Amino acid sequence: MPKLCANLTMLWNELDFLDRFEAAAKAGFKGVEYLFPYAYDKAALADKLATHGLTQVLHNLPAGDWAGGERGIACLPGRVGEFQDGVGKAIEYAQALGCRQLNVLAGITPAGVDADTVRETFVSNIRFAADRLQAAGIKLLIEAINTYDIPGFYVHGTQQTLDLIAASGSDNIFVQYDIYHMQRMEGELAATMQKHLARIAHLQLADNPGRNEPGTGEINYPFLFGFLERIGYQGWIGCEYKPATTTDAGLGWARPYL
Repeated sequence: MPKLCANLTMLWNELDFLDRFEAAAKAGFKGVEYLFPYAYDKAALADKLATHGLTQVLHNLPAGDWAGGERGIACLPGRVGEFQDGVGKAIEYAQALGCRQLNVLAGITPAGVDADTVRETFVSNIRFAADRLQAAGIKLLIEAINTYDIPGFYVHGTQQTLDLIAASGSDNIFVQYDIYHMQRMEGELAATMQKHLARIAHLQLADNPGRNEPGTGEINYPFLFGFLERIGYQGWIGCEYKPATTTDAGLGWARPYL
């Protein structure tokens, strides 16, 4: 049976963020993830987790000016110091929340910068982050994102992700495989997940088109859940989708697994 965690950035948007923890627990989720915790006090977040019996599964490293359109800074030359400071901040939050894995968002490829420089910057940054996280007992994850939703996003394919991990030389970097993003970029979902299972530490889901809940589009999630169980995937699956109506109204697909 899949281990589903609720993405509180995407779900229950009609509620204040801190109230979404209770909503997730009432719906039957045992774990939560979200993009960023940094606007909130660590103790307040930890209290919500404890009160509702939830596991903090994942959050991202700081990703620059999100409201201004940045989608990560790890590939940006000239922002290395900011990136490194963000790693320290992310570790503080992860330790306070009991979170054992952090995702790095590569960012949008900067215009006018040599491709080798961008790659070297990203590889150096993930090596730095992986080392610091390993000392804290935390895994570093890398997510590839489709370039239809975020044009120019630097990491946009599974093999590219694996090549960047190999270039880092680190054994503490893993793949966050987002089924929705990779359906848009590559397809071959089941074969890809099986081939790279040992390197995949976390999955995320949404249907396509529309990025709504499973059952609204073309992806056969009942098949994929059974397939993942057969091949022995043990990690969490983050529900990172946009509810077609309201979160609670659209949870019918998940109830057999909660």
